[in-house]
Amino acid sequence: MHTEFPHINPHKLPRHVAIIMDGNGRWAKQRQRRRVFGHMQGIESVRKVVEASRELGIEHLTLYTFSTENWQRPKDEVDALMELLSETLLKEKENLIKNHIRIQIIGDRSKLPEKVIEAFREAEKATKSNYELSLNLAVNYGGKNEIISAVNRILHDEKKQITNETEFEQYLFSGHLPDVDLLIRTGGEQRISNFLLWKAAYAELYFTKILWPDFDKIHYYEAIADFQKRERRYGKTSEQIQHEK
Repeated sequence: MHTEFPHINPHKLPRHVAIIMDGNGRWAKQRQRRRVFGHMQGIESVRKVVEASRELGIEHLTLYTFSTENWQRPKDEVDALMELLSETLLKEKENLIKNHIRIQIIGDRSKLPEKVIEAFREAEKATKSNYELSLNLAVNYGGKNEIISAVNRILHDEKKQITNETEFEQYLFSGHLPDVDLLIRTGGEQRISNFLLWKAAYAELYFTKILWPDFDKIHYYEAIADFQKRERRYGKTSEQIQHEK
């Protein structure tokens, strides 16, 4: 196991990895191609990271697939992304089943094309019994919107008071997921862009200049190895952490 990158400790893996897959458009522009070409090439990087996650034994992988802000992009690019998303889900369904990977969608589905919503339903239904890896696609997702939507659902349920964080989380799109341990962003930017604001509150952040279509297993292993070097204190001191160990 891990022969390509042996420095990973199988006993210190992040339970939940989230990735902002940035750089598809720039990658295509460097090659004088349309932006959608970069998105198409980015699918291969998704395959590699999903495969590596399953091989390592990571439980949850969440990919920032389409944000609430992405609707501001040119219409032809948005339309191509929606088509690519639905086609890829249907095409990969059998592989997901074969490899025991469960698909889950987080985000506001109300604005999505019916074709995409149907592809989501089919993929989720077909993979709901899978258990080795939960692959979560954040589509029409924004962290602020997620929190506002949760508050609106709480008001709809006529809740007088939320007594703790666990109770509030039940109303989030991502409420069924554990907190993010490692958040990776490719493409060189160093911000989280409204992604999983609640769940990533204590995530370790890892930024790389590698554009998403060039991101492969080795780059993924490097991010995880870097995560394993960090001390996660959650407000405690280093001395307290060492004593607990």
